[in-house]
Parts: sequence; structure tokens; C-alpha cells
Amino acid sequence: MTVGSAIYSGSVMHRRVRPVPHLLRYRVFWLLLDLREIDRISKALWLFSRNRFNALGFYDRDYGDGGQTPLCAQIQQQLQKSDVRADGKIMLLSMPRMLGYVFNPLSLFFCYDVGDRLKAIVYEVHNTFGERHRYVIPVEGDGKTIDQRCEKAFYVSPFLGMDLRYEFKVAPPGKRISVAIRGYDSSGLVIVTALSGAARALTDGALLSSLIMFPLLTLKVIAAIHWHALRLYLKGLKVYDHGLATVVPNDIPSRKYK
Repeated sequence: MTVGSAIYSGSVMHRRVRPVPHLLRYRVFWLLLDLREIDRISKALWLFSRNRFNALGFYDRDYGDGGQTPLCAQIQQQLQKSDVRADGKIMLLSMPRMLGYVFNPLSLFFCYDVGDRLKAIVYEVHNTFGERHRYVIPVEGDGKTIDQRCEKAFYVSPFLGMDLRYEFKVAPPGKRISVAIRGYDSSGLVIVTALSGAARALTDGALLSSLIMFPLLTLKVIAAIHWHALRLYLKGLKVYDHGLATVVPNDIPSRKYK
């Protein structure tokens, strides 16, 4: 089952397995937006706007390369470089700007063909250094749960080295959504991240209730990242220098592993 634009309310969990255990969990909501419908949604809703200030908003420059090329075109270019034929809708799952501010550690683009079959997922990762990277991974099969893998190619946390591989397990957008990401090094599992949420119709009433239930959410996310980074530092975790990391540019397709 696929859905149109919607709100998903749920939670995010980060669990560090070793060398010391650490757990972070917080409640959150996301918008699932059909990139072709954003202007129509902006005109229909009082509390949501595109590229202008509102209680909740979507700014094109918050995604992709931040340039003038339309976001849909950027994603299509990435898909073509990865030899993926997905010429249907593109659904973006991310947190909106709240009162003008947002930081999305991870945004997901679900890319479909004209027959409404999911053909690829693009994982766009942002770090706190203002950098972005997209992992483009084709979807194989048509199961309800999708398994994908790739090598780490982008510096995210000062407490994680670059010699990692990621494994993804995704239940794509429907009445619910869930994404689990496991990071492994040569010695085994290092970190687990999981998000899950339930869908609601995208209305002004739903947006207002989300603002009340999750006040200043995007500020809390960035504050939590820095607070838990301090706690990890005090626990004595090794710090990996950002300058020594090898970052793969956005325009290089992610390598796929079976």
C-alpha cells in the first residue's frame, strides 16, 4: 500500500552497542510529501508554506545540493546515474521547518515508477558540519519489507569511523512506516538506529496538533545531538577527526552489496 502526502507521528531511537552502550530516544513527527504536490499543499493549508516563513514549512534549499536545480530533477539525475528507472512520483519523508528552523539528520526519498512500484530509496544524510550526502539504493523485489546495504561514504559522527557498512530494513510508507539501520565494522554491530510512525491525513488540524504535541521539535533534535555527543565524549569514546575522513561527493552513486 502507498499513500499520498501525510503526517507520520512516532519515535526515533539510536543505540550504541560498543565500545560502551548508550541509548537515545525521542518522539518526533515527519511530513511525507509528494514532490509534485508541494505547491498545491502550500496553497491549501494555512500552517504550511513552501519557501516562505510559516509555522511549518518546506524549503527546497534544505535538500539536495541547495542550488537552483529543482529537487525532483536532482533526484532523477541521481537515479539515472545509478541506472534506476523510476519515472513516477517521488515521496520525501523528513521533518519540516518549524518557525523557520530545521535540521534533518536523515531524509528519505521513496522513488516509484509510473505503475506505483517502489524502485529506489534515496537516503539523504546531513551532518552538523553543514555537509550532505545521498545514498541511492535500488529496491529489489516487491515485498512489504525491504532489505538494503551499502558502505559508509560520509562522515556523520565524530564517534564513528569511516570503516562501516550499513544494513537497512524498511517498511515503506503506508498506514505505518518503519526504518531500521544497523552499522557494522569488522568486529560486528556498532550502532542501531530505528524510526517508526503512524500516518494521519495532512490537514491544518493535524499540523496544529503536531505543533502542540511536539513544540520546538527541530531545535530539540539538534540540542539532543550535541547533548548526547558530550555524554559520549565523557564516556571516553574515540574521536575520529573530520579532516581525515574520506567523503564521497553527492554525485557518485552508492555501491550496492548483496
